[in-house]
Amino acid sequence: MAIKNLDAFLHTYFTSHHCKVNNSEDGVLHVKLTEEMDRALMNRPFYWHYIKKMGQNGDPMHLTLITNPNKRDGKGDWVHFGSPRLQQIINHLKENEKFTMLFQQIKTDKNTALYPWLVMNIKISYKGKQKKDEIISIGLHLINGMMKLEMMDILQKIPLQMTISDYCYTISPLIKIKSGFIRIESVIENYINNQPHEWADASFKTLKEEIDLLKHFYQGITEIEDLEQQMDNEIENMKKRYTPSISMEVINGGIFYLSENINHLE
Repeated sequence: MAIKNLDAFLHTYFTSHHCKVNNSEDGVLHVKLTEEMDRALMNRPFYWHYIKKMGQNGDPMHLTLITNPNKRDGKGDWVHFGSPRLQQIINHLKENEKFTMLFQQIKTDKNTALYPWLVMNIKISYKGKQKKDEIISIGLHLINGMMKLEMMDILQKIPLQMTISDYCYTISPLIKIKSGFIRIESVIENYINNQPHEWADASFKTLKEEIDLLKHFYQGITEIEDLEQQMDNEIENMKKRYTPSISMEVINGGIFYLSENINHLE
């Protein structure tokens, strides 16, 4: 159910921000940034300040992103769940463009209906002895209730724009957005509940072992003031570190008006 790789997510992210993806194959993406995206991702404020002061246009950087583990030692940024670069992109989306509305670009001279889809990209974080993140991408048809997983893969193959094409018209949703989100949330909760949770058992086991070791260490010590309070504080910190938890967070989403014949794109 989780995105098998990050290529579609990254490709859609950069193309929707008007960056040119020069090459995208076998887990390596070469991207020519726009000025806006260079400012957002490359941490060059002094460069852009100087360039603008000189009245020049500036030269946005190229960015190489590697999602293929077999090529992680290549020249570029190794991007994986939990990597600094991916977290930076997610933060940019959360801060600037959490929700959007886009239309499928269609060239037609006939009246063509576009159907509303609620698309959500949601990050699931597993925290315990070890940490793991995964991104779930789900599309919900707001007319008939059909759901599609890995929706970012599908959207990557569809030309999208901010305005509706000529001769196209939108169908009003029958499912309210709030109700749609609850449906998506329920699907993700079922997905989480059906996952193996040995990692949680391992976290609880490690927590117990660490607490037992700590209590053994404090046995017989009398020269430390507030000994019991200090031990309780350390145990509380251990619980915060090792107690397993799962959280969900919406990265971004939106309403996408798409034609009826998108099934062939899967």
